[in-house]
Amino acid sequence: MKKRSIAIVVAAAFCLTACGGGSGSSNTNSGDSGGSGSDTENAAPAQGTYTLNIGSAMNPTNPSTIALQSFKEAVEERTNGDLVVNIYTDSALGGEADLLEQVTSGTVEGMIQMGAANWEPYNSEVNVALLPFLFTSIDSARAAWAGQFGQEFCEKLLEPTGVTILSVWESGYRHMTNSIRPIVEPADVAGIKFRTNENSMKVAMYEALGGSAVIMAFSDVYTGLQNGTIDGQENPLANIYTSSFQDVQQYLSLTGHMYDAAPLAVNTAWFETLPEEYQTILYEEAENARAVDLEENDESRYLTLLEEAGMEVNEVNAEAFQEAMQPIWDEFASQYDDGQYWIDLATSFNEE
Repeated sequence: MKKRSIAIVVAAAFCLTACGGGSGSSNTNSGDSGGSGSDTENAAPAQGTYTLNIGSAMNPTNPSTIALQSFKEAVEERTNGDLVVNIYTDSALGGEADLLEQVTSGTVEGMIQMGAANWEPYNSEVNVALLPFLFTSIDSARAAWAGQFGQEFCEKLLEPTGVTILSVWESGYRHMTNSIRPIVEPADVAGIKFRTNENSMKVAMYEALGGSAVIMAFSDVYTGLQNGTIDGQENPLANIYTSSFQDVQQYLSLTGHMYDAAPLAVNTAWFETLPEEYQTILYEEAENARAVDLEENDESRYLTLLEEAGMEVNEVNAEAFQEAMQPIWDEFASQYDDGQYWIDLATSFNEE
């Protein structure tokens, strides 16, 4: 079994034109994100003419939260405190699915979603962005989301749900962890209970590999791993480390099977109440904060931290995993009228 220390270049996916840039100003509320816990002092929300409450399932040490804090400071400075953004971490406003429902309905103004999977109940065609091994490299994924694929995806699939995408940051490539055995070949997944959110493609993926998919909110994952309700989970390295999953997981397999962009979204009706100048500030500062997210989301650093924490890091047979997941492509590409169009558009950014 080979082990590796790799330097994975992390870049944020974005839609500058259609999916814009965003702003945030906030007090970071702490809670229990997957049981990891990184408490920060709570403060009473500041007062301004406009308030943007942003919810997140991640904790205060996650790269996305650090970027949100930068976003907050810049927006408040440029609006002289007239637009205040409050950041609520650790699922304080609800898990990602609940949060999406609240933002689309206008109960909460904004959110950072660590992937497109939770949009499935609103438009199942978003699953094309989750196809295993859709992109051949981080450069391809970055180019696709920065280009026509990302622009059209935001305009046609995400924003019709009642949200405005200020910018699309990066969650990253997802990797599998578990406490049962090293995963090197697809057959190694058999019988292992993996947590997933409520998304049909992710459930089908684990079933195709012979594993079991257990639907569970992100905030419950740490406890589920600790008490054995689930054996494993899959997330980008930054999410794994900042959620302390290394404390309750022994094996990390660098599957890189799925790339997740991270849309920063606000309720469109709320957004349209803002002065045009403030809308522009939100777009611009969301893009500026994307650069912070990119810098903080350094996978090589998180891989080293996970190894130092005692995780056994395993290289996988990537070709075998791609072959094992081909049925997922066959099943989901045919489900949607424009499925093949999205696949062709995304893969057109892959290197020859």
